[in-house]
Amino acid sequence: MQPAATLVALLHGPDQPGIVARTAGWIFARQGNILHADQHRDMEAGEFFQRIEWVPAGAEPGEEAAEFRAFALSLGMAARVAVSTHRARGALFVSREDHCFHDLALRSQAGEFAGDFACVISNHPDLGEVARHYGLAFHHVPVTVATKADAEKQQLEILRAAGAEFVVLARYMQVLSGDFLEKAGQPVINIHHSFLPAFAGGKPYHQAHARGVKLIGATAHYATGVLDDGPIIQQDVVRVTHRHSVEDLVRKGRDLEKLVLAQALRWHLDNRVLVYGNKTVVFD
Repeated sequence: MQPAATLVALLHGPDQPGIVARTAGWIFARQGNILHADQHRDMEAGEFFQRIEWVPAGAEPGEEAAEFRAFALSLGMAARVAVSTHRARGALFVSREDHCFHDLALRSQAGEFAGDFACVISNHPDLGEVARHYGLAFHHVPVTVATKADAEKQQLEILRAAGAEFVVLARYMQVLSGDFLEKAGQPVINIHHSFLPAFAGGKPYHQAHARGVKLIGATAHYATGVLDDGPIIQQDVVRVTHRHSVEDLVRKGRDLEKLVLAQALRWHLDNRVLVYGNKTVVFD
């Protein structure tokens, strides 16, 4: 038997008395069954955030989702409501480094994500054969300074044809333009090789080794028009010592990148990430 469809609402707005009671009461009045509920208040901004998941009774889930959005608006809250049975389709952007690509593809095959990859887009042909081995359509779109605008136009056409609803940059070594991000109109999740903004640029682990760092990290964030400045979804670190070589740092860093990116994508697809301003609230 297929599990019953649930609705997951993420809402936020100015804090006021009775929001939790009113959202729960709205669901109760329609004989829904709340499975999970969590909330947070930003004490400095006076902003309220809530994630609530419930099983609707009788009503078509899409209709009840629309009704809840209207109800949230009456409370002065912005709301996004997802139906659990919907599996979002996404695209993987890759270059030559393959550790995050393999990790995500294997996790997807194992059923770890509440969504599916529809295609792979790369500025190099290297991973074409292995992408097809995973059953993923592969699109080679070369990018140079002179052809960047045309390449991004082609990438957008591929995303639309594939019905992609999210993009993951799995160590894609090109900067997406603000124009691309605006026209794509969908979340783009990037993995960065450090705790932002430390050691930005080329050869980050060589920089870290030269500085004798004791921690290295990785950051997954939503891409914006400002490089490496988007809302952060997940970060993690691992300790290193003077005994570790550059190769050790690279290996440890790649392990971190895989874990952090996979966790960020899992939270995104589970509708656990609420973005406001340049920050996120993650209901983990």
